[in-house]
Amino acid sequence: MIDIQDVRAAATRIGSRVRSTPVLQVGPSLWFKLEQTQYAGSFKTRGMINQVLAAGPLPPAGIVAASGGNAGLAAAYAARELGIAATVFVPVTAPPVKVAKLGKLGAQVTQIGSEYAEAYTAAVEHAASTGALFCHAYDDPHMVAGNGTIALELLDQIPSGFDTVLVAVGGGGLIAGMIAALSPTVKVVAVEPETSSALHAALAAGTPVDVPVSGVAADSLGARRAGQIAFDLARTFDIPSVLVGNQAIIDARRALWDDYRLAVEHGTAAAYAALTSGAYVPAPNERVVVLICGANTNPADLA
Repeated sequence: MIDIQDVRAAATRIGSRVRSTPVLQVGPSLWFKLEQTQYAGSFKTRGMINQVLAAGPLPPAGIVAASGGNAGLAAAYAARELGIAATVFVPVTAPPVKVAKLGKLGAQVTQIGSEYAEAYTAAVEHAASTGALFCHAYDDPHMVAGNGTIALELLDQIPSGFDTVLVAVGGGGLIAGMIAALSPTVKVVAVEPETSSALHAALAAGTPVDVPVSGVAADSLGARRAGQIAFDLARTFDIPSVLVGNQAIIDARRALWDDYRLAVEHGTAAAYAALTSGAYVPAPNERVVVLICGANTNPADLA
């Protein structure tokens, strides 16, 4: 099982290839971790670079990833920085802003299917036929450990300490890293859309299960099945899981812009929606961090 030592090893491996992202204190006991300012616009850059570097010598065909957008952007960025080729499969429903950015980063992009699961199948087939290194978007130990380096930064950036971190969950690669680095000292709370709740369903069923995927955050939180690593860690540490509705996510995204001028994806706003909707109610004086994890959005509807 991934633990803090794996996260520390990832921090050493990726070093200055990722950005140390700032923390914004927005209340006496509330902070935002601004990971949306990470290279390529999301936390996934940490995990992807760690995954690629940990693989050792890379094949001539480079790397291949499947993504709703952000993991693909992270793969494209990592490939560009390391001087290798990247092929990214995304569903046809991927936001145009993400697809355009993939091209700018130099990736070969193929849009296929209407969900991440279909892009995943195509990417695995591509890896088998070309010899490219398949880089999983979330259910890979090095991906998880790299994502967990966010927690190491938080521990340094909030020396007074914090009690809870709210984390938006899709396939679970981010929350798995946070659990590995922080549990059981800090409570890590999973936040998912009601219409894309793979980890919540897995915890209820006692094993990862397929769930239907829809809603405003499906492009970034639309995994049909939670990763095994995330499930095992969440179950081991009895991670609380809450659900938020589409309108709560929309309202939270708008509030992040109106109140703090933070332009984020709907999936990212899910974590804040847990607070604004009352899905998660902190105890008196509970010190809470909201992980703001991705900025790859079209801000036109925030004007």
